[in-house]
Amino acid sequence: MKNIKPFGPSIGKTKISKKFFNILNKEINNKVLTKNNDYSSKLASQIKKEIKISNSFLKKNLEKELKKNIKNFLKNEGIKKVKEIRILNLWVVSQFKDEYNPIHYHNGDVSGVGYLKVPKGMTKNKFLKNKKDQTNGTIDFINGQRGFLSKSIFNIVPKERDLLIFPNYLLHTAYPFNINAERRSFSFNAKIIFKK
Repeated sequence: MKNIKPFGPSIGKTKISKKFFNILNKEINNKVLTKNNDYSSKLASQIKKEIKISNSFLKKNLEKELKKNIKNFLKNEGIKKVKEIRILNLWVVSQFKDEYNPIHYHNGDVSGVGYLKVPKGMTKNKFLKNKKDQTNGTIDFINGQRGFLSKSIFNIVPKERDLLIFPNYLLHTAYPFNINAERRSFSFNAKIIFKK
């Protein structure tokens, strides 16, 4: 876990294990979107396919690794008096051409996003020549206002197995892209219970 501090709040960046990556992708590959698991009505996105992962699947297959990474993120911030980490929810976002997630924040204390599929050539934009400005399919974190020697936007080009952990209140957005492919990610929220 490496903590990045582009502005006030920190963002933790690491990789999920291949086992975690394979288990969650397999679960989604076999999952049909139904009324019971459709999570899109609970989210801010302009995305059709968002599947809530059941608490039993989460506890059995994913929770241990997520908690370990959250603990490492908090430890890097000097926070050691953690009594318990509760994963509140986890869902998978299958984002396709022209879909996007507007600027939003999450519930809980700590949130995260991990990447399960990242299409090749996703960031290309035929209107922009400068690679630095190509934001198609990327994620922006937003904090404060732009000023002298102060950035307010931090852009990350996601890679498969990347895991980003951040405080729930940190604004962020996922940009649309213009190729016919799926960008698959998962998001979660967690509550931190501190020792007294």
